[in-house]
Amino acid sequence: MERRILLDLFPEELGAWLADQGQPAYRAQQLFAWLHRGTPFAQMHTLPQALRQTLAESCVDLPMSLRQAFPSQKDDTVKFLYALDDQNLVEGVLMRYHYGHSLCVSTQVGCKMGCAFCASTLEGCVRSLSAGEMVAQVVLANRYLGQRGRVGHVVLMGSGEPMDNYDACVRFLRLINHPQGLNLSLRNVSLSTCGLTDGIRRLAQEGLPVTLSVSLHAPNDALRQRIMPVAKAYPMASLMEAVRDYVRRTGRRVVFEYALIDGLNCELSHARELAALLRSLQCHVNLIPLNHVSERDLRPAPPQKIRAFLEELQRLRISATVRREMGADIGGACGQLRRSHLPTQS
Repeated sequence: MERRILLDLFPEELGAWLADQGQPAYRAQQLFAWLHRGTPFAQMHTLPQALRQTLAESCVDLPMSLRQAFPSQKDDTVKFLYALDDQNLVEGVLMRYHYGHSLCVSTQVGCKMGCAFCASTLEGCVRSLSAGEMVAQVVLANRYLGQRGRVGHVVLMGSGEPMDNYDACVRFLRLINHPQGLNLSLRNVSLSTCGLTDGIRRLAQEGLPVTLSVSLHAPNDALRQRIMPVAKAYPMASLMEAVRDYVRRTGRRVVFEYALIDGLNCELSHARELAALLRSLQCHVNLIPLNHVSERDLRPAPPQKIRAFLEELQRLRISATVRREMGADIGGACGQLRRSHLPTQS
């Protein structure tokens, strides 16, 4: 019998299940709080022993485990390798900033978007994660931190495309925001997409104050389609229309991710074209020094080109910064660690 993942459920849903077990309604609040603290069933001491036994036999408290943590020797970044109950692997990155701890969360096992610069997509998408499996990543990070603090910011920028797992991702957002659980402010959450415009439009209507982060990486369709297959289905004009709709409906600034690739998208002419595309839009550009992926024939832009690109955007009054490189010695970019632990193919 397949055991149920209780972290997938809201208190009222837990209450309906517990009512079938003859339990009073208030047990749902207790159980929900224990689950979001990462407490094993056996240690939920406010629950009756018989109920704890029933839970252990038919349900899952944490649907994954932290197989290994890889602390950086250069900064406060930690790379996590999580093992799911079905033995699939996903990864996350815990980063320490001046404002607290931020966790990069995976939404799928692998990814099917096929972006040329990304390691997550090399084996395709095995399956999507449930909302509870995403919550478990935060719970396990908090357990790892212990007395050193808690995750206060979340970025859905790990392996997978959140808009390709839309319903589970929205449920995850509402679960981590629940006041009886992690109680994490959604203003401290960023959701990254490679540009699935239908998902962007849906998210704009959810009433969730999350920051939308769009993987752009090129100022026009021709360049973008060379490195991002999704651009053929969602051209720049429709993407920008959806982004402007998101800003109008939410009042939130949108972040554009732009990985600088030598010989492809990092010339001053590209910076000027990008500035023209984004002019008058409430946005910020996050310039990313390309992470090297051994299976890809792409090179990062040299530092002097990155500086020149940034200065040109700023001269043209586009808000922009260069992302600080973190966890470089532990393969901070998602996808690389998981691949190193996959069985080799004969």
